Amino acid sequence: MTTYTTEIASDSIPSDNPIHQRLLKAYYLAKPYVKGDLLELGCGEGRGVDLLAPLAQSYVALDKIHEVIDSLKAKHPTLDFRQAVFPPFTDIADNSFDAIVSFQVIEHVQADGDFLAEIFRVLKPGGKAVLTTPNIKKTLSRNPWHVREYTATELTDLAKKYFEKVEMKGVGGNEKVMAYYEENKRSVQRITRFDIFNLQYKLPAPLLRIPYDILNRMNRNKLNTANTGLVSEINHEDYLLVDNADEALDLFLILEK
Repeated sequence: MTTYTTEIASDSIPSDNPIHQRLLKAYYLAKPYVKGDLLELGCGEGRGVDLLAPLAQSYVALDKIHEVIDSLKAKHPTLDFRQAVFPPFTDIADNSFDAIVSFQVIEHVQADGDFLAEIFRVLKPGGKAVLTTPNIKKTLSRNPWHVREYTATELTDLAKKYFEKVEMKGVGGNEKVMAYYEENKRSVQRITRFDIFNLQYKLPAPLLRIPYDILNRMNRNKLNTANTGLVSEINHEDYLLVDNADEALDLFLILEK
């Protein structure tokens, strides 16, 4: 499929592998929370469908990209894929799902409070939701595709406005993952040193998206060329669930209704 930018890492592009494996890890970590009727919000190209759908009695997935949804319907005809821009979750009744997963989505949602309120609404009593999002403390530059990013405290405080039971963990990495992170950090710093007026934080996001994608792709390819072994060898097992979310690459939020 060709719907992705560098914002949607591909499992078929070698230089994307560390990011793909990081995103895939969330699905493995979510498996213990999946049961009954499952809703995925922002399923993308279906990275984790084969991992989670077999654990559920029913599986419904929403995504805004028509091409993605059409492809997934053809690939998984027994599952329920719907094109939707949310919030709200149109045509979904209250108390419908035992489990909800949403990975790397809330940072794209303008009305993040409404998003969490809708998750609460459609969860069954006792149901659980698992969300991931980048930890802003580990972000290396502005991502113009994101409305905002969060610290662990900020996201926890937001979630507590809608849920009484909130648990915050993080997705970190072993030495191999952190070696890649540090190489990436140095490479990004070599690029951003030319932004002497700090324009990445001043210009409107739409103006930055094309140059961001171009530079991001160039950077990933450069890292792959210089560190092919490291980039190709990283797999989801190199990413770890950690208690200290402040030091994690991604926040891992668990909500219970």
